[in-house]
Amino acid sequence: MNYQAKERMWGSLFVLPYMVIFGLFLLYPFAKGIWISLHEWNLLEVAFNPDAKEFVGLDNYIKLLFPRSWDFEWDQLLLFRVFLGAGLTFLVWNANKKNKMTPLLWGLSIAALLIIVYLMGWGPENGGRIGDRRFWTSVGNTVKFVLYVGPLITVLALVLAIQLNKPGKTTAILRTIFFSTQVLSVTVVTLVWQLMYSPQNGFIANIFEIFGMDSIAWLTNQNLAMPAIVIATVWWSLGFALVVFLSGLQSIPNDRLEAARLDGAKGWGIIWYVIVPSIKGTITFVLIMQLVLHFQVFGQSHLMTNGGPGDSTQVLVRYIYQTAFRDSNVGYASAMAIMLFIIMMTFSLIQAKVSKRGEQ
Repeated sequence: MNYQAKERMWGSLFVLPYMVIFGLFLLYPFAKGIWISLHEWNLLEVAFNPDAKEFVGLDNYIKLLFPRSWDFEWDQLLLFRVFLGAGLTFLVWNANKKNKMTPLLWGLSIAALLIIVYLMGWGPENGGRIGDRRFWTSVGNTVKFVLYVGPLITVLALVLAIQLNKPGKTTAILRTIFFSTQVLSVTVVTLVWQLMYSPQNGFIANIFEIFGMDSIAWLTNQNLAMPAIVIATVWWSLGFALVVFLSGLQSIPNDRLEAARLDGAKGWGIIWYVIVPSIKGTITFVLIMQLVLHFQVFGQSHLMTNGGPGDSTQVLVRYIYQTAFRDSNVGYASAMAIMLFIIMMTFSLIQAKVSKRGEQ
């Protein structure tokens, strides 16, 4: 056996344990999830009788994403269709006037006209429900949560990291304190913030009382429940982003900062024109990581508000959990989980593309 063959063999042997674990614990469950999503699969019935499941193809996805029935209505998207029709008519008239209309263009124009007049008139019956309304509500709440939490954590962690990126015992202690929240479990975090938000004897209620203000029922108010969860999550998740930013800041050469100061830059000017461009890749990484991680939010919504009030904090992972283990409808829950995977994969691809562009 020559040297290169030996290298390949040893390389394969080193990689083999990882590939086995990756296949068993990631690829197989993922493939199984797709398989289950194509079935009518009741958790309890299949547990006692493995043949109780029924193959339904894409029915779970159709039920999830598409209207129950379609109907043709002339006034469906009427203004938009009139606008498109007028635009198409003008283009055809203009091209015909200049003798540019060919048989192919006439054919395409007629096809476009049929799409505008006929196909765009089809929609959900009576403007009705599109797929599973609770699914779309959960997706909306999850996206709202992610869009609040991701940018907030990124900005706050960057500001804190810039302030704490200095030698000294005080900054070292503060760095430890800010990171310490990261090691807490979600149960502890939700318990702490339930005590903070309690309208009877909570920390915030006591402060309000000192100033003669009425206490607020944060977790049972439909408008305040989501912001309350966002604040708790930002407090909990700040530590990881802070450490990543500190690492990025410490990689900036001191010469660059000194040169900027000698040129008269200070304060906000140094941050905006020197620090931020130097750690652009780190900022992108933190932001995308926060967006991807918080799409999986579950514990805060489940333990602090039970998805309420009125589904205002119902998030996608909690809805999947309820569908699978409360309603025993594992097939439908698996279809939702696959949709969650597609959303997260989209953000991961964006992260890869943005990171690659940053490196270039």
